[in-house]
Amino acid sequence: MEQILYRYNPWWESEFNPKELFLRPLLMRNLESILASKDIIFFTGLRRIGKTSLLKIIIHYLINKKGINSKNIFYVSLDDYLLAKESIVNIIDEFRKIQKLRFSDKIFLFLDEIGYKQNFEIQLKNIYDTQNTKIFASTSNSFHLRSKSSFITGRHKTIEVAPLDFQEYLLFKNISISKKEGYLLEKYFLEYLYTGGIPEFVLRGEIEYLKELVDDIIMKDIAAQHNVRSIALLKDFFLLLMERVGKVFSINKLANILKISPDTAKRYLELFNSSYLIHLLPRAGKTNEVILSAKKIYAADLGIKTLFTGFKDKGNLFENYVYLKIKDRNPAYVYKDGTEIDFLTEDKTLIEVKYNSELTKAQSKLFSEFKSKDKIIIKSYNDLKKIEID
Repeated sequence: MEQILYRYNPWWESEFNPKELFLRPLLMRNLESILASKDIIFFTGLRRIGKTSLLKIIIHYLINKKGINSKNIFYVSLDDYLLAKESIVNIIDEFRKIQKLRFSDKIFLFLDEIGYKQNFEIQLKNIYDTQNTKIFASTSNSFHLRSKSSFITGRHKTIEVAPLDFQEYLLFKNISISKKEGYLLEKYFLEYLYTGGIPEFVLRGEIEYLKELVDDIIMKDIAAQHNVRSIALLKDFFLLLMERVGKVFSINKLANILKISPDTAKRYLELFNSSYLIHLLPRAGKTNEVILSAKKIYAADLGIKTLFTGFKDKGNLFENYVYLKIKDRNPAYVYKDGTEIDFLTEDKTLIEVKYNSELTKAQSKLFSEFKSKDKIIIKSYNDLKKIEID
């Protein structure tokens, strides 16, 4: 095992100065508070979204900015088949032996793809409670955390790593636009709506890469881990979901189309949601309305949406982008007497997205009469600044 662990931790033997790590602004702004907390930090999000890069960024920061001894920092990818028979506790014990560390010595653990280890929550609780450590972990499936978080209640914080937003996209591609060239922003924004924010796809632009990514998620994160036998059925189900982005959809209709039971359709929906390929938007209202009403669906990444349904409906992609920008504000859709308003955020901001179009009379009436703290209509790229929060 020693050779494997040395391979994962090159900073034990030499300087660690990776050249290709993208410093995501949101993480860097909050990094000091993250490090100061004793909580276990879970990075979640789509496969290949950059969770491993974030772990490496923090490692680099600890060594080069905080002066932490590199021998006290340990990274491992737990989906490595060479470590399949090893428990997390045994792996950490081996790390301590290699570096001759005492239990009183503080260590920094970076455990990538932790969901591949059975009973990881029990092992983390044991390490957290008995060792002087700061733990960072990642997973590509929220099901792992939701089903086991009770074991580490009060000991962890979850940070979802989202695809690059438009501003990060510009930084990632080294695109700098002066005030005089402001007119170019909309051009690049349309390019972003088509490309989305999966970092490697932004760099490579190869459609096959996105296809392979979706296939990997369906086969490895959904089918293999949840004993779903029909890969073809899962792919058909996902295509139907992408065709319904931005719409209130019926789980029974999906079940009828695919000739599966509603319970199976509900299970598939939850599996795609927990793999971060989609997001579900509830209806605003009383508890029973929220529980019983159909949900709207949005794609987690615009490039994946475009891959499956094309680029013709820019308005649909634009609405999806607005949703992704306000997702952390816990939005819901508003529905009354057959009329719908796109979003009502938790802070009571009513938002309707109308890309280069106008509200219907019924929408205008509902929009004006609905009680909220703020009301925003977004029709173009320039209107997006209305939903920015400092």
